[in-house]
Amino acid sequence: MVLVFFMASCYSGASPGTSSYASQCSTRDLILVEDEVTDTEDNEEEDIGVLEDQRSVILHLISQLKLGMDLTRVVLPTFILEKRSLLEMYANFLAHPDLFLTVSSGSTPEERIIYFVEYYLTAFHEGRKGAVAKKPYNPIIGETFHCSWDVPKDKVKQTRTNSPSPSPKGKAPPPPPPENYKLRFVAEQVSHHPPVSCFYCECKEKKMCANVHVWTKSKFMGMSIGVSMVGEGILYLLEHGEEYVFTLPCAYARSILTVPWVELGGKVSILCAKSGYSATVTFHTKPFYGGKVHRVTAEVKHNPTNTIVCKAQGEWNGTLEFTYSNGETKIIDTTKLPIIRKKIRPIAKQGPFESRHLWQHVTNALREGNISAATDHKQLLEERQRVEERQRAISNTVWKPKYFIKEDEGWIYFDPLWKAH
Repeated sequence: MVLVFFMASCYSGASPGTSSYASQCSTRDLILVEDEVTDTEDNEEEDIGVLEDQRSVILHLISQLKLGMDLTRVVLPTFILEKRSLLEMYANFLAHPDLFLTVSSGSTPEERIIYFVEYYLTAFHEGRKGAVAKKPYNPIIGETFHCSWDVPKDKVKQTRTNSPSPSPKGKAPPPPPPENYKLRFVAEQVSHHPPVSCFYCECKEKKMCANVHVWTKSKFMGMSIGVSMVGEGILYLLEHGEEYVFTLPCAYARSILTVPWVELGGKVSILCAKSGYSATVTFHTKPFYGGKVHRVTAEVKHNPTNTIVCKAQGEWNGTLEFTYSNGETKIIDTTKLPIIRKKIRPIAKQGPFESRHLWQHVTNALREGNISAATDHKQLLEERQRVEERQRAISNTVWKPKYFIKEDEGWIYFDPLWKAH
């Protein structure tokens, strides 16, 4: 039997490996890898726009809002929700795990950052379920989401290596390596006010992992809602001793009274201090008159020599064209990229605070079109969160996440142990 353990911890300043740190540890959730099955849910959202009775609710809500108003504490109507948690939406950034794992296979720092930019630009299109903009569930503090991917090795670009030496005479050849890489993912809502989500993924065999913390800030913009993704991620390539620090774009829900749709906007950065390479990615919002939607441009630079080594342009949910310093070009059509489905345990085998288990009654009611029941179930979860928050305030108890610890302005996944027994 293969088991994956998350060794839990309460953190109060001790470092992993110290006795004071170990004394604060308690058992995390037990995650059984063999319980994971290929996810068959697609949760495609109906592209029907806003119905007339729903429009009146939105108009009433808008009448109480002011331009620039922070929407973090505003209760939005249930019918605009899509049937998944924000934590699960973040897992969709890895819908092309073969491209993600290819980053570590680059033979030079230049090749590796270009591979990362190619992956980054293809990471957003699968996060949108349908053309109509809907809002994922706001995660409850302490909510978690776990999944993994089995990534066929023949889909991942391999590092150039010498041919393996033959086995000595009289000795059996070594067993064939597994056909798949295993990429694991865990996300957790570590804070309610402000609403901070963290996620971590790793592939031990490729010696790479990524740690991301995101604080979502929403504001009212008239006929649009803007969502800033405050925070950053770090991709660690342990074999090369490289760290790639990256940020995330803003998202906008446009035309909220008719057929709402999503576009990305803003400038994000990717930086590897060790190699001196950086990239700037700009998500262009559509001008009021003319112009294309979903346009994105990117530029990869070697900072010590101020040399542009790669440029990209296109649509983040369509076709992307890459031009390299040697004059070569490459086209990536995100609509034709194969999706590798994640693996997740059935709801019956999930813990009570795992996303799909936690939100199952809201999700089922939305599927049945029972908005009233969905609203009731959602309010129960939110009221429970408020009650527990008040109890912690009375007892002066600080919330301690399971998988992440606060470090300066960010959050990191601590002591990433995935132990097999």
